[in-house]
Amino acid sequence: MTSDGGIKIPSRLPLLLSHEGVLLPGSTVRFSVDSPRNMQLVSQRLLRGTSLKSTIIGVIPNTRDPEHDTDDLPTLHKIGTAGIAVQVVGSNWPKPHYSLLITGLCRFRVSSLLKERPFVLAEVEQLDKLDQYTTPATEGAAAEDEELGELSKKFYQAAVQLLGMLDMSVPVVAKFRRLLDSLPRETLPDVVASMIRTSNKEKLQVLDAVSLEERFKKALPMLTKQIEGLKLLQKTRKMNPDNEKRVLSVRKGGVFPGRQFNLDGEDEEEDGDDAVALEKKVHGANMPDAALRVCLKELKRLKKMPQSMPEYALTRNYLDLMVELPWSKSTKDCLDIRAARTLLDNDHYAMDKLKRRVLEYLAVRQLKTSLKGPILCFVGPPGVGKTSVGRSIARTLGREFHRIALGGVCDQSDIRGHRRTYVGSMPGRIINGLKTVGVNNPVFLLDEVDKLGKSLQGDPAAALLEVLDPEQNHSFTDHYLNVAFDLSQVLFIATANTTATIPPALLDRMEVLQVPGYTQEERVEIAHRHLIPNQLEQHGLTPQQLHIPQETTQDIISRYTREAGVRSLERKIGAICRAVAVKVAEGHRVTKTEDLIPESPTQQGGKTLSSLSLCKAAPPEMPIVIDHIALKDILGPPLFEMEVSERLTLPGVALGLAWTPLGGEIMFVEASRMEGDGQLTLTGQLGDVMKESAHLAISWLRTNAKTYQLTNMVGSPDPLEGTDIHLHFPAGAVTKDGPSAGVTIVTCLASLFSGQLVRSDVAMTGEITLRGLVLPVGGIKDKVLAAHRAGVKRVILPKRNEKDLEELPANVHVDLDFVLAGNLDEVLNAAFDGGFPGTASTLTHPQLTSKL
Repeated sequence: MTSDGGIKIPSRLPLLLSHEGVLLPGSTVRFSVDSPRNMQLVSQRLLRGTSLKSTIIGVIPNTRDPEHDTDDLPTLHKIGTAGIAVQVVGSNWPKPHYSLLITGLCRFRVSSLLKERPFVLAEVEQLDKLDQYTTPATEGAAAEDEELGELSKKFYQAAVQLLGMLDMSVPVVAKFRRLLDSLPRETLPDVVASMIRTSNKEKLQVLDAVSLEERFKKALPMLTKQIEGLKLLQKTRKMNPDNEKRVLSVRKGGVFPGRQFNLDGEDEEEDGDDAVALEKKVHGANMPDAALRVCLKELKRLKKMPQSMPEYALTRNYLDLMVELPWSKSTKDCLDIRAARTLLDNDHYAMDKLKRRVLEYLAVRQLKTSLKGPILCFVGPPGVGKTSVGRSIARTLGREFHRIALGGVCDQSDIRGHRRTYVGSMPGRIINGLKTVGVNNPVFLLDEVDKLGKSLQGDPAAALLEVLDPEQNHSFTDHYLNVAFDLSQVLFIATANTTATIPPALLDRMEVLQVPGYTQEERVEIAHRHLIPNQLEQHGLTPQQLHIPQETTQDIISRYTREAGVRSLERKIGAICRAVAVKVAEGHRVTKTEDLIPESPTQQGGKTLSSLSLCKAAPPEMPIVIDHIALKDILGPPLFEMEVSERLTLPGVALGLAWTPLGGEIMFVEASRMEGDGQLTLTGQLGDVMKESAHLAISWLRTNAKTYQLTNMVGSPDPLEGTDIHLHFPAGAVTKDGPSAGVTIVTCLASLFSGQLVRSDVAMTGEITLRGLVLPVGGIKDKVLAAHRAGVKRVILPKRNEKDLEELPANVHVDLDFVLAGNLDEVLNAAFDGGFPGTASTLTHPQLTSKL
């Protein structure tokens, strides 16, 4: 490889086609290799080679767009750089590729192609002397003519001028200075062009400049441009030592380790001015002294910190958040009680207890301004309007509203935030919410507080204890802020479907307001006041185009929905609107067959939709009235039928009432007996309490079998002798647990053993004891409303639940006959027509006389 001309490269070189950059002699560049030809070159030549010669390859710039690259060989650039591969790293992610670190040695010209596959091999002619990059300047024997010497001197002075504008204490700049002194002048254009920020097009011009004179001419303007950019930068601001690092193109693993940076300074931000502006904001945020001290301390650290440190961004984000938080910004409460009452009545029908509590809060605020925000918890089935009441309360008060969904949250950091020591740390939802609304007295709705989870990351319900305690939340400390924030002016409203899954300590901090399901009349009223107008608007219809009479609404409620809220009802009304929208949009009919359909009273002012489907020719007459025939066409056959009377046609069936988080439900209890050895079988998805109630009922009936003339299958006085009993609770997919089925099971078994039918219009609820007493149960309002929906006429309740009847609407009181029972005698008397045999005699307790 040596001759009198110095070191030589091989005449046959494998060629690497590079999309990514231009390799100049004297520089080191990292190339990513993933094209088939280049991959073959690495695997067959570089990885299998054993000599130094095998690591020398030619790098040719590929000027063709990589997006439109094809398998055929592009037209090769005539000039390339021979380089030595100093490092090869392979990887399979995101796709198989090699990463090569190549140091440029000298230029060559491609004479001819020898082969194209598996990699490109070419005959090349060396253009530069290799030893010029290794011989010190003192030994370089280059006889320069006058013009070249002038150019060389000019270039060297410009490079020295650039260095003079940079800080020599920066290691990269010092290294550049040493290289400038030690390298021969003829190598400077290549070395400097590879260091400073230049485009690949400009580097290509330097590569193509074979003669030294031309090379100096191409590289000098690039250097001058960098000096001008730096002068402009220094004119506009005081130079920061950190900026010097950005001037040089410093490549990883090569002679100049680092990255390329722009010298024109367009994206630079002036740290000094920025810190001053931030300091003004901190003082203007009107935060408490403790928070201000923390901010000023962080700001002091920020000023000393170079921007390249990762902690700079973290501290900056922290200070930005502290400045944005509403430490002292609040909205003025609108304390007009009458206007608030009107607004709440317009937004929501019924819900009297909730409205009363909100008006009480407003009245107290009016009399005393420093009231701590109460924590209300609305508990009720889905779809009754708990969340929308929260929104209405915010509008009534004139406050900002923010909803925080807690369903499924199982990390306490969601509430309290992460400490700033963690990567990606951020404040919790409470502080984030305050930042979003921008005031410190919003209405926060904590939705689905009963559905909080628990995990290894802590218990969010426990983290909420501090937020929801008026005695503690005036100094709520988020882990991210690490300073106290006053939450005492925030009005917190929580919603839940049931209190059973809320931890007792959390429940204790909240004022629970029950939101029961709606009666049928309330639903009809809600549909006509809110749901129908809303759905008409959403579907682009007007009341002049669609009319839903009250009878139709009642039909939808009783036969197509069975729920405590009104969500399903709204969906059904939406389905009707969509069907009518199709007819209105079509605007034509089939034929004139209107005479075939007799007009009903509901058709005044319009045609029914059922007649619409039969006729064509002209646009439909407006409004379209929905009758029961149209209802069946649109919604299909009724989903629910009033099946109570049909089910109670045999002895051994009774109707109970159950409470679920979705509202009250009616529940059938069926019993049958067959010959056996006295076993009790229970089916249905039952909890332990229900099983205990069944055993209790059997024991009480066996104890009182003679009194009530109960017999087994062959007439013996013990009902269980030689008899197996099967108790079944239909609709077994719904888990049923709780003590309120005791009286229903007793009535069902009494009917089975006596052969008498239970009244078909009676439903009951209550717990029993072994002595036959009826104990009170919960959820009375929901259960009674379920009975009312199902068309029941008489409801048997425990005597001690009489107080719960006051919550019932007046029309339910009128429609239902309530029997308040203190013991099972009274239950059985009320459940059977004409009373139950043996009950009358036990009503008068026998007088006990002393035998002494």
